[in-house]
This record gives sequence, C-alpha cells and structure tokens, in this order.
Amino acid sequence: MDLLLFLQQLLNGISLGSVYALVAIGYTMVYGIVKLINFAHGDILMIGAYCGYYAFTWAQGTASPGLAIAFAFALAMGISALTGVVVEKTCYRPLRNAPRINALITAIGVSIVLENGARVLPFMGPNPRQVRIPEALTGVLQFSGLTISKVQVLTLATSIALMLVLTLFVQYTRTGKAMRAVSHDQQAALLMGISVDRIVSITFAVGAALGGAGGVLFAMNFPMIDPYMGIMPGLKAFVAAVFGGIGSIPGAMLGGLVMGVAETLTKGFISTKLADAVSFGILIVILLVRPAGILGKATREKV
Repeated sequence: MDLLLFLQQLLNGISLGSVYALVAIGYTMVYGIVKLINFAHGDILMIGAYCGYYAFTWAQGTASPGLAIAFAFALAMGISALTGVVVEKTCYRPLRNAPRINALITAIGVSIVLENGARVLPFMGPNPRQVRIPEALTGVLQFSGLTISKVQVLTLATSIALMLVLTLFVQYTRTGKAMRAVSHDQQAALLMGISVDRIVSITFAVGAALGGAGGVLFAMNFPMIDPYMGIMPGLKAFVAAVFGGIGSIPGAMLGGLVMGVAETLTKGFISTKLADAVSFGILIVILLVRPAGILGKATREKV
C-alpha cells in the first residue's frame, strides 16, 4: 500500500467524516433528550444545502467570498433551526407520551413530507441543481505531496469550530446544563423548575442548525443537490451516532470520523461499489459486539 495514497485517503475521510459528525450530533442530541430517532434529520441537511445554494448564487459577483460563506451558514443554520422547532412542536410534541413506534413512524412520515414538499416548491423543484461555490475556494493546497482542497480546509475548520462551541455550550451554559438534566431525568428536571418543552425545542433547534451547517459543507464538497440528497448522508450519520453510542455527543463525533474514513478507504483501496456496504456493515458489527456503541452506556429499561 502506498503510504502517501493512504494518508491522502485518510485526509479525505476525516473531511467527509466531520460532515457526518455534525449531522450525527443532531440525531444523538434529540435521542438523548426525548429518546426519538428523528429520521427526518437527513432532510434538514438537504434544506441547509439549498440555503447554501441560494446564498452562493446571490453572492456571485456581489459580495466577498468571506461574506458569501458567512451568509450561507447563517441562512442555512437559521432556516434549519426554525424547521426543526416547527417539526418538533407540530409533529413530535403531541406524541411525546405515546408509544415510541408512533413517533418513529411519524419521523419517517415527516421525512417523506419534507422530501416531496421540496419537489413541488418552485424554488427547489425535482431537478438537480449545481452549486457554484466562490472562486476563492476552488483551489488546492499542497503539503509534502498531500493535496487538500480549500473546501476541505473550510470543512474541517468549520466542523471543529462548531463541535467545540457545542461542547462548551452543553458543558458550561445554563441552558446546556438544563439539557443534560432533562436528558438524565425529565420528571426531576421538571420538579426543579426546568421547562422541559423549552429545552426540547432548543435541542431540536441546535441539532437542526448543525445539520443545516453540515448541508452547506456537503453541498460544497459534492456540489450537486436535489430533494433526496439527504437520505444517504442521513442514514450514514445515524450509523455514526449508533457507532459512537446514541445519546453521546463525543460518540457521535467519533462515529462520524470513523464512518468517513471507512468510506473513503473502501473507495480508494477496495471498490467504490462496496463503500455503502462497508458503512452499514459497521453498524451490524457494532450492534453485535457492543450494542450500546463505543462510548455509549448500556442501560436497562423496565417494561
């Protein structure tokens, strides 16, 4: 095996995995609070990608690259957060005390509505669209024989920054502590004066905002978007969340990186046709060997 080629594929995998990690965090945050697998989360990535498309289109020739990128992330994270809150309040909140299978089926339904709703909206539509990123990001950088695109540099920097901000937010802010309290015991948190409904809405908003940011990064790395583009990245991000331990934010970060690296190494050294099979094969192995995930904690549930 060529060491340089291996390092190149590893670098590409870390870049892709950082996007999966952002989306996986949304899955794991929602599950940690309300024990719901939000299968519509992959479609939040799609919404973020379309926001990035329109932001970059607007900025062509009218704004600096830095302003265009900032506007793309602000628009994507804002619209995605709003979508997450609306979906939570209208679709998931009424089912919070219902059997979990009801909420799971609803999540699948929400995903279908978002995808097909995007198909009929005039500013989205069924046809694929080409994302035109700023010219300042179209070049590549060379380091000791390794090639890294400017888009990958931006992807890594943005992902690391967002994960760091999220970690600080959850660990040290009043709202973050409330989120951890609700995740641990909703009834006890309610008795302590914490508004569970408010915390759940904030959790959906934060998770969706990260998914929207992931959508912009994904569209920049793979600049062809359509209403169904979020299905496969969403599924892989879910696998990443399960791999790391569903409910664990560090686990989602680790799982995303592992998924990205596994995918690119499979494409680079085995076969591009087997990349998805390897990704989902990882899920099967983890569920057999360590059902709680790498950083997850095994729990017993009384029924």
